[in-house]
Amino acid sequence: MSTQRPLVTVIIASYNHGPYIEESILSVLGQTYPNIELLVIDDGSTDDSVERIERLQAQHGFDFRVQQNQGLTYTLNAAVERARGELVAPFGSDDVMLPERIAVQVDYMADKPEVGICCGNIELIDSEGKLFPEARQRRDIAFRRMDFDDMFLERKAYPPAPTLLLRRQALLDVGGFDPQIRLEDLLIELKITRAGYFIDGLNVVMARYRKHATNSYRNHRFMIENILRTYALFADHPAYEQVKFKALNSMFLKVANRDRQLARELLAQIPLRAFNRKTWRGLGRLYFSPLERH
Repeated sequence: MSTQRPLVTVIIASYNHGPYIEESILSVLGQTYPNIELLVIDDGSTDDSVERIERLQAQHGFDFRVQQNQGLTYTLNAAVERARGELVAPFGSDDVMLPERIAVQVDYMADKPEVGICCGNIELIDSEGKLFPEARQRRDIAFRRMDFDDMFLERKAYPPAPTLLLRRQALLDVGGFDPQIRLEDLLIELKITRAGYFIDGLNVVMARYRKHATNSYRNHRFMIENILRTYALFADHPAYEQVKFKALNSMFLKVANRDRQLARELLAQIPLRAFNRKTWRGLGRLYFSPLERH
């Protein structure tokens, strides 16, 4: 293993992803980049994840620990504390890395200390690993450099979570992940850009994001609560209310004919002055569209 190139620590926090965890780990072990430290933590799974991981660990010798359920952000912080890598990649236990991903990112970040996070593009796969139709992919997002306002105001396409590679020093500069906010990627991106670093998004497909019944994004209440709590940490920004109501309107439209109780709760938080086209579309769905079942 090369000692000349920076060590990259990949952290996989596993929780009840038995059907997917082996493919996720093997995609890390199959990286072309030669200097990777893999830390796998099972966060209290109740399925057969531990047995599956133990079989792979016996073959490949990566660091594997089992703990009672602590939550993702706590688990990531504990892993970062013992990580030896200059660069850190938190990676979903249901996602898949493409083989050149880490090599491309390390080469790109090598002479750019101002870049705190590097990301790329993704493909979407279903629970069986089949690619979604091309129209639903995020393969072709152009290169972009993002600062704090780009992120906070959503001026550019967000970094896909399965492609994040973070400087460990940038993580330490901002105090790591916040254990009180369980949606880890948005807040760490805002904190790191607020600290003066950039996020650079490369026009390279780096990972496959798996969409399935237990994805966090499907838990609409979880998503909006954590997004609003994240934005509230930056309430001193002059555009804070604009950002808050934009998020509320977007989620209201999304859930209007899926979770009507939540939709009414969100609508009650949107004053008339903050209504936009999504609010009116959401009202139409709430009162005139059949309820969708998922």
